[in-house]
Amino acid sequence: MYIRNSAKAIIINEDKILLTKNQDNEGYFYLYPGGGQEYRETLHDALIRECIEEVGQKVEIEELLHIREYIGKNHEHASFDFNIHQVEYYFVCHLMDGINNHKKPTNPDSHQVGIEWICVRDLLQYRIYPKELSKYIIKYLLDEKSPIYLGDIN
Repeated sequence: MYIRNSAKAIIINEDKILLTKNQDNEGYFYLYPGGGQEYRETLHDALIRECIEEVGQKVEIEELLHIREYIGKNHEHASFDFNIHQVEYYFVCHLMDGINNHKKPTNPDSHQVGIEWICVRDLLQYRIYPKELSKYIIKYLLDEKSPIYLGDIN
């Protein structure tokens, strides 16, 4: 087994956040755009590539906001994520072409059905993974301190 690095985008515009909309047998769920780092690729390069693939736009990357681990055997999806250990780096980002320049994702994830802007104040009402991250995003927008390293959360 190995540990996989992943770069994720926190794309906020005013009071909304951009997430990928996905569907499984339980209904819709949302993820932060981004994905796995490839060999010889920096985290920033991985994040730019993944945002083009999942959101259809390049992003401008700003600060590293959080680091989250996901050790699958410790969480609700352990039956199929048992062997997964991933470290995710969450960066504050902005869309390079603006929020109204809609483009199609070039290579969406298998469960992805679209993208959606969600009001930050409503984050806790949606099935978003990682679930625990929503409360830290809300704190960030309220200028409240949060740890950078969040540990093994989901």
